[in-house]
Amino acid sequence: MVNVAHTLENLHTERRTFKPPASFAAHANATSYEYKKAGVDRLEYWREAALRLSWKTPFTEILDWSDAPVSRWFHDGTLNACDNAVDRHVREGRGDRVAFHFVGEPGDTQTLTYADMHVRVQQAANALVSLGLTKGDRVAIYLPQIPEAVVAMLACARIGAIHSVVFGGFSTESLRQRIDDAEAKLVITADGGNRRGQHLALKPLVDEALASHGEGSAHPGVCESVEHVLVVRRTGQDTAWVEGRDVWWHDAVDHQSAEHEPAWVEAEHPLFILYTSGTTGTPKGLFHSTGGYLTGVAHTHRIVFDLKPESDVYWCTADVGWVTGHSYIVYGPMTNGATQVLYEGTPNSPHEGRWWEIVEQYKVTILYTAPTAIRTFMKWGETIPNQYDLSSLRLLGSVGEPINPEAWMWYRRVIGGDRCPVVDTWWQTETGAIMISPLPGVTASKPGSAMTPVPGISIDVVDDAGRPVANGEGGYLVVTEPWPSMLRGIWGNRHRYVSTYWNHFDGLYFAGDGAKKDVDGDLWLLGRVDDVMNVSGHRLTTTEIEHALVAHPWVAEAAVVGAADEVTGQAVVAFVIVRSDADGIPADGDEVASALREHVRRQIGALAKPRTILVVAELPKTRSGKIMRRLLRDVAEHREVGDVTTLADSSVMDAIRSGLEGGAGD
Repeated sequence: MVNVAHTLENLHTERRTFKPPASFAAHANATSYEYKKAGVDRLEYWREAALRLSWKTPFTEILDWSDAPVSRWFHDGTLNACDNAVDRHVREGRGDRVAFHFVGEPGDTQTLTYADMHVRVQQAANALVSLGLTKGDRVAIYLPQIPEAVVAMLACARIGAIHSVVFGGFSTESLRQRIDDAEAKLVITADGGNRRGQHLALKPLVDEALASHGEGSAHPGVCESVEHVLVVRRTGQDTAWVEGRDVWWHDAVDHQSAEHEPAWVEAEHPLFILYTSGTTGTPKGLFHSTGGYLTGVAHTHRIVFDLKPESDVYWCTADVGWVTGHSYIVYGPMTNGATQVLYEGTPNSPHEGRWWEIVEQYKVTILYTAPTAIRTFMKWGETIPNQYDLSSLRLLGSVGEPINPEAWMWYRRVIGGDRCPVVDTWWQTETGAIMISPLPGVTASKPGSAMTPVPGISIDVVDDAGRPVANGEGGYLVVTEPWPSMLRGIWGNRHRYVSTYWNHFDGLYFAGDGAKKDVDGDLWLLGRVDDVMNVSGHRLTTTEIEHALVAHPWVAEAAVVGAADEVTGQAVVAFVIVRSDADGIPADGDEVASALREHVRRQIGALAKPRTILVVAELPKTRSGKIMRRLLRDVAEHREVGDVTTLADSSVMDAIRSGLEGGAGD
């Protein structure tokens, strides 16, 4: 944590508010009574939420916090996550409901009901057992966004194995680290996936990761836990084979019996491990329980997205390799019996209207996506979504990073037709489920604000001494009470868990994010505290300056970093992408930069005015859409650019570096 003597500067002010439409509020799942119930008895509130699940053995104790900071929720109850996500719907007569409308990037489709998923998951579970998997074993899943990825996760949960899904865009070394740390017994992968019209190979990366041990290897003695590699045939590309280790999915799964009794596990039995990047370079294997996690994701999915499972078509655009895909594609929505869209490809393949074509075709009612995607659509222009019928949409969601107010407004106006509530959600891999969000039938939302903690969650913003800040001030976001879906630790390393999350403030979980309370006490996320700049003694966050830049009608997206400056300590350096449909943009980059610098001065003050603004065609992003600001800091400070292997397009950095040499400043 940055050690400073005062809190973060509070720069941006937002006065626009949007009340829920009366017609929406009249039928919303959640009312203001949710807050009252949780305020009277928080633990009873979560007990009632947990009782919506299907339990084999009912729990008698809600929370055991005696081993803090490791919590135990509903620990004497037993259940199975797959039974809740699949079996109970078949058992209760909902087997004919569509679980997934799958859309492959090449245009292939599948419609899978809950009964179909029931058959597939049981067959896959029997296949895992035939390969020697038992309760507690770890399984690494390295698949594209296809139905088999969901089936594989649920099959692991069904037998009590612990899955570790690795995003398909990660490199061989990242995959190797994750397999090794979890000591995975099985790897589930595919020959490849489809991406922007190309076959993206996956199996060769697994082969390389597993070949990186043994005599003469750069990594001797790793990945030796792996006994088999289960391979889905997705693209049909040529695939190298290791006899005795590699097994085709269709050979192992398709002939299996469609009957399998779930393994009933304790509520605290680990459901999955999910790795996030660590500051030391070693990924952190965060693991979540079964009962508490399932309670958190199912409950928040129901009240935040106002799911009506009989009529809604819900689409979360995240990849299952990220926690958003775990929580709000697989476990939360399926436990609630949702009908979903699952899409393999990118937003611009085969054309830039692909998403809106899918919304129109499947009559999507709830859309949950990232601000990065929204800003990309802004850059492409609203004429593209305007070609499609988006009238089926009734609720929009945002996740992954703070959304700037103008992107929020564009999303509401262009995609939501000025009629759809927007729920801007804050949460983390560590929290498991949504922690801060408007309730769409209750909250009068402000563009760019995540607003208030969801009922049952206790959150505050504190200064460096851990004291709550006043309304109108900024500081560090903390969680003050345990919650059901919280991480249970870092796999194999309790000390790292405590030191990473619990040593900054006594008895408080520190999220690593900055936040501010506005004058009404509503919460605004300011991004990672690592992205705080100290300009002439003022602590500024990159997020607020980015918000100001994107508020200008010329700008579609912006990334801001701090660069060393002899006079001010740090100076603001901005990289901006201009909108393709904006009017009146000067051809000269210096004129654009000058106008934008003056705009920032008017919006939030002279101290935030960028020293340098560079107009770029694209920003360095990972395949998940995250902007790699550390690479931009390298460029801004004229250092050698660091590792670019995780970028979706590494050539972006060459263009930015050459452009900065003539970048606009004072």
